[in-house]
Amino acid sequence: MAETEVSHIRIDKWLWAARFFKTRSLAAAAVTGGKVKVNGERVKAAKAIRLDDELSIHVGPYEYAVRVLDLSGRRGPAPEAALLYAESVQSKTARKELAARFYAERIYDSH
Repeated sequence: MAETEVSHIRIDKWLWAARFFKTRSLAAAAVTGGKVKVNGERVKAAKAIRLDDELSIHVGPYEYAVRVLDLSGRRGPAPEAALLYAESVQSKTARKELAARFYAERIYDSH
């Protein structure tokens, strides 16, 4: 799956290939709207990312803090897409806690 001969790729294409967004245009809109940062900075959709770049990605109410492990412009199955990045432990924990809070609020509101 790895396109090892590629040293960089557009951020919008990578976000789509990594399955953070359903389409490249949604990925580009998120980048333009400031929902994606590369190494702590706002960027444009054409920004080239490289291996080991740190990304902060807001999708709805959730935030992902990931490190780029591989570059691909091909959108494959979810298990392959998950190999493109490593999410920080703090990021996973925060997302799980937020999801649990949403779930608890929904159950509480339904009664």
